[in-house]
Amino acid sequence: MQETEGIQHATAHRPWPKPRMPWVMFQSWQRLLFAHWPLPASVLRPLVPPQLTLEEFEGSAWLGLTPFILRDLRPRGIPVFPVISDFPEMNLRTYVRHGTRAGIWFFTLEAASTLAVIAARTLFRLPYHHARMEVQDRDGWIEYSSYRREGNAAFEGRYRPMGTSFEPRYGTLEHFLTERYALFTVLRNGWVLRGDIHHVPWRLQRAEAEIGLNTVPAAHGITLPDVAPLLHYSERQDTLIWAPELDDARPS
Repeated sequence: MQETEGIQHATAHRPWPKPRMPWVMFQSWQRLLFAHWPLPASVLRPLVPPQLTLEEFEGSAWLGLTPFILRDLRPRGIPVFPVISDFPEMNLRTYVRHGTRAGIWFFTLEAASTLAVIAARTLFRLPYHHARMEVQDRDGWIEYSSYRREGNAAFEGRYRPMGTSFEPRYGTLEHFLTERYALFTVLRNGWVLRGDIHHVPWRLQRAEAEIGLNTVPAAHGITLPDVAPLLHYSERQDTLIWAPELDDARPS
């Protein structure tokens, strides 16, 4: 489809080539908040499998919480069905490396779609959980709530973009936190799976947020530091996703 053409041909920014195999899924991530907290590596290291290297930026590991709206989810060659292709999603993550590839480790991914949760757990081996979620626009703010009964993980807050958009420069903290083109999972036998993704470079804005409730990190054994999070907003990021494969830690 037309929306994938521009994505596929923009590759100069990638840290390694796109996979040779065809992509299997399209997703549009919209109205996304990046909320990040610095943490000592010693806090997150025990919670990340030893097969993965926990990455730091200027002496800190980073924990990210990212609420957004997922739209137009569809497998390759399948049309969009709005009832099942659009729903809120939120993830809790940190940043890791396996071999030469930098990527993301998810502690949890919360989604309002039961079907998407089942599919992602089965096909991508990702730690998805179903949550009751709601998103509303009110007075220029995006009001976002998520409640997962399992593990008592809940989030209530609102956020909005501020200022003009920009593309993060290589070597900056913003680039480190956002320009990631792989998702990692580790199987029970210790093998590492890598799921490649591809999109154009992020366009970010500074953001403002008021978070009234956030028990998602605590539900996964993480205590947030007593500092305000670093906040960024992205209006839209269209993304291609590949099927996960065993990662032998060598460049493709």
